[in-house]
Amino acid sequence: MRYWLFKSEPDVFGWDDLVARGEQGEEWDGVRNYQARNFMREMKLGDRGLFYHSNIGKEAVGIVEVIAEAHPDSKAADPKWECVDVKALEPLPRPVSLDQAKAEPRLKDMVLVNNSRLSVQPVTKAEWDVVMELAGL
Repeated sequence: MRYWLFKSEPDVFGWDDLVARGEQGEEWDGVRNYQARNFMREMKLGDRGLFYHSNIGKEAVGIVEVIAEAHPDSKAADPKWECVDVKALEPLPRPVSLDQAKAEPRLKDMVLVNNSRLSVQPVTKAEWDVVMELAGL
């Protein structure tokens, strides 16, 4: 299993929106960055991810699971854009903010800390474990 981070603006599509989709989950559509798209192409069923509220809050708020591997983004006119489907698994007991991640020495190499603009990004197992610790899990 691999770990990822998915960013979304909470006023556009937030954690509660994904929770409301239930077991069917949702396409992680709208990504128009080649690097982020390529990360989604690497994802496998059952991979876990952090749901991260960008712009407002700037914090990881929940855990998601990849429930469909990369496929054409249904909202893209160009077939080169792909996405995965994810479903909400559980909220983090304590959200983990970008400031907390930046202040944590064990996360100094995390993509989120060094490239906070990338909307889909990998998270190492060690980084995942630290975030889970910070979140109270």
